[in-house]
Amino acid sequence: MTKELQKKLTTKRWLILIASCLINLCIGSLYAWSVFSTPMADHLTEVTGTAFTASTLAIVFTLANSIGPVTLISGGFVNDRLGPKWVIFVGGIFFGGGMIISGMANSLSTLLIGYGLGCGLGMGLVYGCTISNSVKFFPDKRGLIGGIATASYGISSVLIPPVANALIDKVGVQKAFTVLGIVFLVVVCGGAFLIEKCPDGFVPEGYQPAGGKAGGPAKVSNDKDWKGMLADPVFYVMIVMLTCGAVFGLMMISQVSPMAQNKIGMSVASATIAISVLALFNAAGRVIAGYVSDIIGRINTLTIMLVMAVVGLVLLYGAGEGDVAKFYIGVSVVGLCFGAFMGVFPGFTADQFGQKNNSVNYGIMFIGFALAGYVGPTIVGKVYANSGSYDPAFKIAMILAGVGILLTIIYRVMSKKKA
Repeated sequence: MTKELQKKLTTKRWLILIASCLINLCIGSLYAWSVFSTPMADHLTEVTGTAFTASTLAIVFTLANSIGPVTLISGGFVNDRLGPKWVIFVGGIFFGGGMIISGMANSLSTLLIGYGLGCGLGMGLVYGCTISNSVKFFPDKRGLIGGIATASYGISSVLIPPVANALIDKVGVQKAFTVLGIVFLVVVCGGAFLIEKCPDGFVPEGYQPAGGKAGGPAKVSNDKDWKGMLADPVFYVMIVMLTCGAVFGLMMISQVSPMAQNKIGMSVASATIAISVLALFNAAGRVIAGYVSDIIGRINTLTIMLVMAVVGLVLLYGAGEGDVAKFYIGVSVVGLCFGAFMGVFPGFTADQFGQKNNSVNYGIMFIGFALAGYVGPTIVGKVYANSGSYDPAFKIAMILAGVGILLTIIYRVMSKKKA
């Protein structure tokens, strides 16, 4: 790589990051499903004559959330070989097109095809590329950039719902889907042309990789493809650690509003504020922990966050009727810690297995998050259904956080043996 190209990319990488964040803001609207579910259920009930509820349509979001890792991994293979531009472009067509199809839905099957398959597959294609490519461009700030890139995805759940609600009130749920779909299609597909593939071995001007010279080639001795990663026992420690770190956050995300109402006695309006608080601290945790991990190390940051998560869960467990302040503090801490795992793990995966194949490797690692997306909500839902209380779910979450802390110790031991 010439010095001139290196200098150009050192500056241009910031534009690529901004474009990636705008794209992530669009696809993060996948988590605004709850805004659409009730009015869409009313629409389908009116059109078909069959009673639909938001609970009936939960399968749509489950499908979208579950299928994402499929294209996260497969798109990663294409990204690592051909670059992210066309993968993101195709993902934008899937995502925006899925929203538009959802706007035409007069049946559950059409909604499953549009939102479930279209948006789910599109999200997987886009998310893996924007995150891993951004991290590759910033070997000097992997944690911070991973945090910023994932935070732009997470903050969407705060910014998009008010816009979607306003559209639904003004033009109805079908047209709201269509309008947002067109906007997302334009932004994601257009933004794709601002994304460049990070060249192998790129280091920013003036950066000195470990064991290398300033401005010299990046250290690649730890680069492993997906087969090499799966053959490394450390991978299994890391993916289970990610699952443990994501479960408590996804438990809260799925049930924070009913928790606030049924456990604390908060009003619907106050419970809605709790959702926003959780989302904001989730986004903040990604950036803060990412930045901190660049200074004190990934594993040290994750250990601190797991300990803090236990504290937050203890506060939530102990919160009773009227303990609004304790509940908000607990929600804030849990949101911060959950966000930390989402922000740190892209850089953590690149540190451990190299940045060359990080698109695929992080896609496979993300299966741990997808597993947590099933386990967390399932635990809290079944526990509350069987006991009428959320407290046993908090106990289980504390145990899993404790397992996560144990895994950080195992990781350190394994890393020392490798060294």
